[in-house]
Formats: sequence, structure tokens, C-alpha cells
Amino acid sequence: MKRVAVIFGGQSTEHDVSIVTALGSVIRPLELTKLYQIEPIYISKDGTWYCDDRLKDIAVYQSGEIDDILTKLKPISLDFTNGLAIIKSSPFAGRKTYLKIDLVFPAMHGTLGEDGSLMGLLDMANVPYVGCGLRASVLAMDKILSKEVALNHDIPVTKYVATTKFELELKPDEIIKNINTMLKFPLFVKPAHLGSSIGISRVKDNQELTNALEVAAHFDQNILIEEEVANLIEVTLPIIGNEELTPGLLERPLNHEASFFDFETKYMGGSKKGKGSKSGSQGYSEIPAKLPKELTDLALNLGLKVYQTFDLKGIARVDMLIDSKKSKVYFNEINPLPGSLYSHNFNQAGISNVELVKKLVNYAQENYKYLKSLNRTFNSNYLRQR
Repeated sequence: MKRVAVIFGGQSTEHDVSIVTALGSVIRPLELTKLYQIEPIYISKDGTWYCDDRLKDIAVYQSGEIDDILTKLKPISLDFTNGLAIIKSSPFAGRKTYLKIDLVFPAMHGTLGEDGSLMGLLDMANVPYVGCGLRASVLAMDKILSKEVALNHDIPVTKYVATTKFELELKPDEIIKNINTMLKFPLFVKPAHLGSSIGISRVKDNQELTNALEVAAHFDQNILIEEEVANLIEVTLPIIGNEELTPGLLERPLNHEASFFDFETKYMGGSKKGKGSKSGSQGYSEIPAKLPKELTDLALNLGLKVYQTFDLKGIARVDMLIDSKKSKVYFNEINPLPGSLYSHNFNQAGISNVELVKKLVNYAQENYKYLKSLNRTFNSNYLRQR
């Protein structure tokens, strides 16, 4: 039986969302397959790594019991000799358990996980893992860089300006003036690297813009400012696969009660259930989105093109913005680890939670096998000649 490590938590603003994804959408379905031995690896908010079966229980986190458990647990160590292994210390002096990991299923959202940091570690550990690789994760989690890549591949994006926390502190008036010259209100101000809409503001004038830039700079050193799309319809498309892709259903978030789809609306029940809507990981959504076939086809094709252009693997979600009057679809951003794996969407598309995680594990093994076939070393006489 293969041993699968599910890594979740972490030093991220999306720590709690990561716990929900790991326990409900990854660990439970993996256990139901009866094919894998699951090792839950929880990274606390201070960056310490733990592994214990009690960490699989959501009630532990909801009740606050997690703090008491962590004080009694010994942190694990990692061993990178011939792959990845975790070393667990027992309460008895000198006793350690060495567990070889066959595959890693990252369930880490945001900074130090989804942004490529964890993927780089796993690449160096020479272990297969589910989802996008380092390069694709870095591009996906950088909203500014992803727009630049998109433009270079003729993928339409909204008009935008990028700035930094340093520039704002050095010359704030000049930055505001440049934004007013390049863009038209209303605007969205976003931290470049965060997910779950944290730190994002919609602004209608310079006073709101100044405040929003300050908020975004609190979360990130790089800041994106972009024009709002008129006649807006937001859609999102989850996709699984490596080379042969399987899209989920085009989904339309229903967020009539919020100015935009913020963290509160996504995760804290900020929207009410409307007629004909389905409950998803992000409030309530229309699945599939009720759009004219022309717009649906445009969005599906653009989503698949983005997935291939950014070399995404395993699973990702592509978010798009539609100007309904112009019938124009814009690429917005990529989520390289959709919350709860967007299982609600794939369920509607006929893929169960258990089938979904089995597919993702298979994609990970397939991609690992391909990468191992590449020659990463080169023999030369360079050192002998010096």
C-alpha cells in the first residue's frame, strides 16, 4: 500500500481554508479508496511540522483542542536520502519512526505552499506530488507576472498597472497620477500573490484608491491595479489532467450582495442561495453557467489555452471575466490549488470525490515518470582541466 503524505496548514493567510481542503476533500476520499496509507502533515502557523492521526479530525481545529495536542506532540523531521521520508520521535527517549513517503498530496493554499515554495522542496526531495510544478505555481500565484505571460501569448487581459510597496512609500503622488493616466475608474487593487480575495478592494475615486493601495501593501510588496470589466459576468473553470485535459463545468459565482467576490462571500456565507443555484466551496454558484453557447465556448477554449500555456499539471482553476455586451472574455487569474479541489463542480460533471483524488494521484505519478525520463545531469572534464 502506497504511503501518501497530505501536507496542509502553513504560514499563510489561507491557513484555515487549507485545513478544510485537506481534511474534507483530500484525506477522507483518499482513505475511502482503501489504496493508500495516509500521513497527515500539519504545518502550524509558526512553521513547525507535525504528523499524527489526530490531525485528521476537523473537530480538533474547530474546538481549539489543536493547541493542546501540538504542545504534547514532537515535531517531525524530514529525510531526503533516496527520496522523502518523515522521522517521528516517540515519547520514549531515543525511539524514532522512519516513514518512507511514496507520494505527496499538497493541500497548502497561498504563501509558502501554493506559490511554488513547497513544490521546489518536493522536487529536490525527488518525490512525486499532486498538482502544478514549481514554475507553473510561481507564474499562477503572481497576478502581475501571469498577466505579462498571458499578453505574450495573445491571451486577452484587462488593462492594468503594477507597482510596489517601495514605490508607494517613495513617490505615492506620482504612482496615483500614473494610475489615473493609464486607467479609468472603477478599479480593483490587489496584492499580487494572495488568493481567496484577501486584501482586494474595489475603488471609485482617488481617496479610495489611496486607502486600497495601503491595504494591499500591508499584504504584499507587489501590487496590481486593474480596470473593472463593464457588463461583468465572472466565470471559473476547473480543469484536471497533464497533457490530456478534462475540464469541469463552467461555473458562475452568484455574488449579487457583494461588490465583488471577496473572502466573506466565498467562505463565510456572504451570499444567499438563489433559485437554480448550487452550493459550492465559494458560496453559491450557477453550475453550469447559463450563458449563450458562443460565450460558453469562448470561455472553455480560453480556459484550456491558459492551462496549456502555463504548463499547469494535475489540477488548477482558471478564472475569467466576461463583458456580456461585447461578448469578450478576459483571463483573470489562475488558482493552482482550488479550494476543496472544486469537488462540488466535478461532482456535477460526474466525477466523484473518490474518483477525483484517484485521478490526481495517477496524474502525479504520470508526470513524475515523465520528468524522471529527462536527463538532468551532464558529464564533462571541466574540473579535471583546471
